[in-house]
Amino acid sequence: MLNKPAKEWIGGRHPVMEALESGIYLDAVWLAKGAKGPAESGIRQICRERRIPLKIVPSEALDRIWRGNHQGVLAWKSVIPFYQLGDIVPSVFESGENPLFVMLDGVTDVRNAGAIARSALGAGAHALVVGTRDVARFNEEAVKASAGALLHLPVCREEPLREAARYLKDSGIRLIGATLEGSVLPMEAPLTDPVCLLLGAEGSGISDRILPLLDVRVRIPQSPRVDSFNVSVAAGILLYEVMRQRGSYR
Repeated sequence: MLNKPAKEWIGGRHPVMEALESGIYLDAVWLAKGAKGPAESGIRQICRERRIPLKIVPSEALDRIWRGNHQGVLAWKSVIPFYQLGDIVPSVFESGENPLFVMLDGVTDVRNAGAIARSALGAGAHALVVGTRDVARFNEEAVKASAGALLHLPVCREEPLREAARYLKDSGIRLIGATLEGSVLPMEAPLTDPVCLLLGAEGSGISDRILPLLDVRVRIPQSPRVDSFNVSVAAGILLYEVMRQRGSYR
């Protein structure tokens, strides 16, 4: 996190507040621990309203990034826009297309997130859905890893992620989760239906708060010599199976 180019950051209470109020796309806001006052309260409120990740950090962490007077707050600019799931889902149904979404629960590696976005766009997904906590930063590295796909695939940042999953479920979209203990193989999953593929963090997998919402748990066959596939590889396998079942080949 050290020595990032200053152009990626906005420092100071008023510049950050102006950025928030103007609608500039922000990846995250960092607020110094113990910072109080009307400006800080306003920043917290707008971050909640716009679903912008707000991280409370020691003031020393801000000092290492910003050489001037940051006044206890920094904002990190985003290289992509973020969308509302509530706007994307109705438009997909209205267009007559078969919904396909990909949700990332706790995937923090930017290269994995970028690779998943590339596969999702290639498979015809309508959006990538992420939370505001424990999520990869969608920065230049992520865009590069996606081979530019993140510039074309909508990314919906939702909090809490569980409510986003419930919204999809209530909209008639099946939640298909990749889990080690899943009893259904990819070719047996109902992927011709409107679906959202859920992929969890490597190691911990899909979180306990979302796991009970799954309609189907899918297990990808693998050699006993490995614990699991890389999450981006697992995403590619499942997205290919979606294309196979839907017959969406060129």
